[in-house]
Amino acid sequence: MTRLQMFRAMILALFAFTIVAPAAAQQVPLQDKPFAEHKIVLQLSDGDARKQALVLSVANNLLKFYDPDKVAIEVVAFGPGIDLLLTGSDHRKQVESLIAQGVRFDICLNTVDTIERDSGKRPDFIPSATPVQVGVGQILFLTENGYTLVRP
Repeated sequence: MTRLQMFRAMILALFAFTIVAPAAAQQVPLQDKPFAEHKIVLQLSDGDARKQALVLSVANNLLKFYDPDKVAIEVVAFGPGIDLLLTGSDHRKQVESLIAQGVRFDICLNTVDTIERDSGKRPDFIPSATPVQVGVGQILFLTENGYTLVRP
């Protein structure tokens, strides 16, 4: 391979990396609410039932206070917070009701993988939950794109 061919290959590789790298860093696309005037991400990293109920209450109150088409709400659950999104959760009906109203619930796959590795069994989570590879990464992505982080 000549120097010119090597140089071209390096330039092409660098060009390809600059196109692919930002797309790979993105977790999950933003909600499809183009007219949302308010964007909120609720962090749930605690397995405490009171905290879970509080997050659900905050999401519900936001939907009542704002026109649902004018508010984008995303709940990101990671660590012990994913208990809210497991199929056996006491709050499953509330979560599914909020999803039906346009609230997105993200579940951290790193946490799911850790539980599977530690217990030998992959936890079952609500199918309507949106899997994201890194929960904290999703929060960072959302805040960088105009969402306000709230940690109830």
